[in-house]
Amino acid sequence: MNFTKAAEIELPAAFDAHVHLRDGEMSQLVTPTIRHGGVNQVYVMPNLVPPVTTVKQCLEYRDRLRAIEPNVDYLMSLYLHETITPGTIREAKKAGITGVKSYPAGVTTNSSSGVVDYATFYPVFSEMEKVDMILNLHGEVPSTPAHSHTSSAKDATAITILNAEPAFLPTLLTLHSKFPKLRIILEHCSTAVALETVRKCGPTVAGTITAHHLSLIIDDWAGDPFAFCKPVAKTPEDRDALLRAVVRSQGRFFLGTDSAPHASTKKRGEDKIAAGVFTQPNAVALVLDALQVGIERGVLKEGDVTKEVLEGFLGGWGRAFYGVKEGKGETIVLRRSAGKVVNVLKKDGVSVEVVPFRRGEVTWGVEWK
Repeated sequence: MNFTKAAEIELPAAFDAHVHLRDGEMSQLVTPTIRHGGVNQVYVMPNLVPPVTTVKQCLEYRDRLRAIEPNVDYLMSLYLHETITPGTIREAKKAGITGVKSYPAGVTTNSSSGVVDYATFYPVFSEMEKVDMILNLHGEVPSTPAHSHTSSAKDATAITILNAEPAFLPTLLTLHSKFPKLRIILEHCSTAVALETVRKCGPTVAGTITAHHLSLIIDDWAGDPFAFCKPVAKTPEDRDALLRAVVRSQGRFFLGTDSAPHASTKKRGEDKIAAGVFTQPNAVALVLDALQVGIERGVLKEGDVTKEVLEGFLGGWGRAFYGVKEGKGETIVLRRSAGKVVNVLKKDGVSVEVVPFRRGEVTWGVEWK
């Protein structure tokens, strides 16, 4: 396959290993866009308000999503919370829940109920290791409070959104060391050092990479609220390391878009900008666009982007790590420059509107075969 010259590419339907579908009106708006993006299987994040912390809540949430769009396979997760016990894990495993998502307290949207001390959850992680459930890590530590001042060389390095991910990586290594058989995913890797840390771990550790981190750097989100997410996009060198990881990871990294919709009023016009980039309607197309630009800039070679790589990163490698199959055998056909990102996602009868990433731009079109 000559990727840069291909007018169309046929691939298996994609698996998106990290999506935010929200609830209520927002869910009604965004859940139907999963298939628009070329995806028929998703791993759903539990950071609703209140967070999804019980098996009953989780199964009821899945039922609501199925009612909106029945032609998607929803893998579900619980929110790591002080009320989660080893007993909860056993119950969740029996109910078919896939994993548990950990948010450090306060680092991103709806994470105020998150983790302060990971050691307190060691019994939970031990049970997850026994029953073979996945631990998904939002790999950042909270920023140092603005009113806190380091006053000597002995003080710890202040944490900002730019070094919050590297500062978390020792926690990943500790968890992997203590629970070597526990399947762990470092979500939405945004730095070269995060990629290298995952590679240093055993095969039970993997990482997800978003579509937007493959194209963004600091300068992009600094002036555009619709490109602002957590973790923030970093340096050009980090972006290029992510591109290379897509084609050279041998299955250690796979797609997790972290598509995170926010009402347009939350992205502009309020005191603080909500963290989240909405890519769901164009998930696969945006990855292909980023790889194309990577080749044009010389970061990747034409031969790097093979059909095997695309099938792996967009679905096969994630499904293998999660231990799931794509049961329907569906395929998608992507046609170059045949799609366009809408300026605003809206729906009759729904009051909320969302502005997608790269609004108004031409991209690949997706057709289900």
